[in-house]
This record gives sequence, C-alpha cells and structure tokens, in this order.
Amino acid sequence: MPLSGTLLAVSAFAELTTALDLGTARAPHSLSRKLSLGSGTGAGKADRVFSDRRTLAASATEDLDLAGSLVDAFGATITFARIKGIIVAAADANANNVVVGNATSNAWATLLGATSTLTLRPGAFVAVGTGVADATGYAVTAGTGDLLKIANSGAGTSVTYDVHIIGASA
Repeated sequence: MPLSGTLLAVSAFAELTTALDLGTARAPHSLSRKLSLGSGTGAGKADRVFSDRRTLAASATEDLDLAGSLVDAFGATITFARIKGIIVAAADANANNVVVGNATSNAWATLLGATSTLTLRPGAFVAVGTGVADATGYAVTAGTGDLLKIANSGAGTSVTYDVHIIGASA
C-alpha cells in the first residue's frame, strides 16, 4: 500500500522592533523546514505511518514498540526499520508534563540516546525530521532498540498526548 502526501513542516517567525526618533527599526527573524517524502524505503521516502491520541493515567508510563506492536489506521501491525519524522504533542489541558525517552530496556536510542529524556510541558510539542537525502533516518533495531518510552511526570491527573510517526519498513 503506497504512502502519499507525506509532509512534515515547522516554521518560526519573530520580529524585534524598537522606536527611533523618526520611525521604528525592525529585525525580522524566521526559520522554516519542510520534509516531503515519496512512497518507498530509500532516501526521501517512507512507507509506514502511525498516528494516535493517547492518555496515560497519573504516574503511568508506556513503551511504544516501534518494531512490532503499533497498529496503523487499517489495523495492520507496523514494523519501522527507520524513522524519518516524529511529532509528539502534549495536550494544552494537561496538569502534568509528558516525558519522552529513557525506556528501561531495548530503548530506541538513535534519537535521544538510551537514557536521555525530553520534557513536554502542557501544550508543548516537539517535531524531528530527517533530511530528504538521508536514507538512514533514525534506525530502529527490532528486539534491542525499538522502545520509545512515554511517561506522565506526576501523580494526581492523567495526561493526553498526540504522536505521529513517519518511517520506513526497510
């Protein structure tokens, strides 16, 4: 089944201004990146996608198995060999943080390392994409390096997060 319309885009814009005697000085700053992938498994291509809204109970954790237990929109089990793009977004209404990374075993370490984490405060998000010429992406090793841990940082309330993963099966 071909994958089409695969796009990951991020953009930031800010403008500094200051009043001068006879006008206003402006310094615009912007940075944009876009990753558009074709269907397949090589450089600039992807053939698998996982997308879900998930909720973790207070103080709970879960391991997303990137090679063998995630299910796509049609009910087929997904096995990623390479991740080309990932977005994780914490819900605005969360009281606790969403913590990404640091699985106890078989950690997917090619993005954050085996023990590092990324903390997403309520409403925060992170997006990571590979370059279109990158055939490797972030490698997934089934059975030994394929678990992405997601954790609720505290007690008392659940957290909700969205996750979108684009990758290749080979």
